[in-house]
Amino acid sequence: MAAPPSMRARRQRFCSPGCTLVRPFRAPLSPLVPVLGILTCLMLMFSLHAENWWRLLGWLALGLVIYFTYSRHHSVMARSGAKTWLARHAPPPLERSIYVWFASILLVGVTLLWRRVPGTVYVLTGSAAGLGWLLQAAGLALTAAGARVLSARALAGIHQAAGTAERGDIRMVWPYTLVRHPIYLGWALIMFGAPAMTVDRFVWAVVSTGYLILAMPWEERSLSAAAGPAYSAYCRRVRWRMVPGLY
Repeated sequence: MAAPPSMRARRQRFCSPGCTLVRPFRAPLSPLVPVLGILTCLMLMFSLHAENWWRLLGWLALGLVIYFTYSRHHSVMARSGAKTWLARHAPPPLERSIYVWFASILLVGVTLLWRRVPGTVYVLTGSAAGLGWLLQAAGLALTAAGARVLSARALAGIHQAAGTAERGDIRMVWPYTLVRHPIYLGWALIMFGAPAMTVDRFVWAVVSTGYLILAMPWEERSLSAAAGPAYSAYCRRVRWRMVPGLY
């Protein structure tokens, strides 16, 4: 099977002759050990009873329907075309309020229909647990500070409905001087900072944070189209989207 161009590019970048890149971990006896690991996992999976597979597929299908209904609303309604359609069928002052109410109803539905996934990923104790609480507190502070800059009333559509909406100028203030999406960073810190990480909490953290990471380029494309050169200049000044030094 031919590797895609992006994979070939990475292979050339990291495996070129004379490469001195230090790899701290390598699977021993490769490819024997990785292949045996895959075969062992498949053996465990196929040793399950059919009843467990049907339960897994059923709950997985229900979860995907619920989550992608919620994510489709955010990814589609946030686009300019969907906003234009909404403006034709609803009073313009209520555009933002309708969006927020619909998103809130979907989030409540996801929460109410969520089913526990048994198991525990890890449990932090002592100073490690304190560090987890500290990360969550930092996430809450980032979220509150970011929402304060954007104005919670504006986000909820209250200013738009009351006819007091402000201009969407680029404001270079903290925490938007740290990363371009501090509220998303706050969400990740709250989710992954939990000292007791159960499997269902971990799944929710990975899926929701992964959705935010994937949605950011499209969101920034819309912001760039709306704000023009001002947002491009802001992106050049604040390099990182979500995690300083990483992304």
